[in-house]
Amino acid sequence: MNDTAVIRVLLADDEHLIRGAVAALLALEDDLLVVAEAASGPEALAMARAHRPDVAVLDLQMPETDGVSVAAALRSELPGCRSMIVTSHGRPGHLKRALEAGVRGFVPKTTSARRLAEIIRTVHGGSRYVDPGLAADAISAGESPLTAREAELLELAADGASIAEIARRARLSQGTVRNYLSAAAAKLGAENRHAAARIAREHGWF
Repeated sequence: MNDTAVIRVLLADDEHLIRGAVAALLALEDDLLVVAEAASGPEALAMARAHRPDVAVLDLQMPETDGVSVAAALRSELPGCRSMIVTSHGRPGHLKRALEAGVRGFVPKTTSARRLAEIIRTVHGGSRYVDPGLAADAISAGESPLTAREAELLELAADGASIAEIARRARLSQGTVRNYLSAAAAKLGAENRHAAARIAREHGWF
């Protein structure tokens, strides 16, 4: 097959065994060529800049920078590269964030290699593919009730950070942080910021 018809693919997943297996299976497809692999968000961006793939297949949850953030950066830096997310954590909020970041495909890790190859072709051709099950879950879950600032502070609270630490990292006063977190907890019907952060994370709202 002539080189112009080959789709150049970047694979990014911090689980080496999964990434290697997917790369090996995609190598069986005549029109797909895995030109680079990455184990973290920053590495995925570096590899994309170096190899300029046609399609970036990104794990949602990676060290340092998640797949959605990588996709957003790629849309800005390499508009010719189309991004898709492959995830085992397909929460409704993740899908919404992904679509807002310009992601063209959103599929679960249970997808077969043959189907993944078909979706890569679909995305490369300019179309969008969202797994029907994930799309249905997103529709039924509705919109996040949180403001962007509330979601940001809940994310900082999710790992058990103190109010003082959250305030320092967000560059806000402790009183302002308490007010935001109290409002977020009330919206989610949670008894405290830790429970609110857990609910928000489960829905993919940060």
